Amino acid sequence: MKKIFGKPECMTDKPFHYCPGCGHGIVHRLIGEVVDELGIQDRTIGVPPVGCAVVMYHYFNIDMTEAPHGRTPAVATGIKRVHPDKVVFTYQGDGDLAAIGTGEIIHAANRGERITTIFVNNAVYGMTGGQMAPTTLVGQKTTTTPLGRDARLIGYPIKISEMLAITDGSIYIERVAVNKPANIIKAKKAIKKAFQIQLEDRGFSMVEVLSQCPVNLGLTSQKAAEWIDNTLMKTYPLGVIKDKSGE
Repeated sequence: MKKIFGKPECMTDKPFHYCPGCGHGIVHRLIGEVVDELGIQDRTIGVPPVGCAVVMYHYFNIDMTEAPHGRTPAVATGIKRVHPDKVVFTYQGDGDLAAIGTGEIIHAANRGERITTIFVNNAVYGMTGGQMAPTTLVGQKTTTTPLGRDARLIGYPIKISEMLAITDGSIYIERVAVNKPANIIKAKKAIKKAFQIQLEDRGFSMVEVLSQCPVNLGLTSQKAAEWIDNTLMKTYPLGVIKDKSGE
C-alpha cells in the first residue's frame, strides 16, 4: 500500500508540547517537509529561541544549538561562518526577535548573513503568560495591557519584515500565515524558497509566519484562526515584502 501522508523523516516521534490550536506545530512540520524535500537533513543546523519553541530540538533529527534570549541570529551567524557548507536557520518568536533581539536581527540582515530566519508572529508573549509583545496590535488586550494597547503610551506594533526589507543584505522576505489550508500551502512554498536562497549563497532570508495563540488570545482554536484573517492581517498583510532572488 502506497504511503500518502506521514511524518517528515527529519522529525522525531516525540509529541508536541504546544497548546491545542497553536500554530507552532504546523510551522515545525513545514520546516521538516522542506528539509526532507531539499535533502539537507545531514547539513542543517537549527537555532531555537527562548520562548514557546525553546525545546524545538526535541522534535527534529537534526543538529541544533540553543541560543540566549534574542541572540539567536548572532549564534547562527557564528555557526554559518565557521561552517559555510551547513544550512543554518533560526526559529524565533515576536519576543525573541522583535524585542530583545531587534539589534541582532537587523544587523544580521544588513550584513547579508547566509542564514534563514523563521519568525513566528502571534502578537503576544506566549510562554510567559500573555503579556504585550512588540507586535501586539493597537487596542489589543493582554495581561499587561488589560484595557488594550495604547499607542500614545506604548507605541505602535512594529513591522519587522518591512523594517528588514530596507537593508541591502536582505534578499528575500515574505509574510505568510498558518491559520487555514490555503495559507499553509503558501507558507511552505515561502519557507522552501527561503532555504533555497541560502543554498544559493545569496544572502539573508526571512519568512514571517502569522500564527494563532488561542490560550493567550482568550479564543477558541477556530476563533483564533479567524482572528488572524479578520484582525491581525489588517496590520500585517500577507505577501512578498522583498524578493531580489532574480537579480
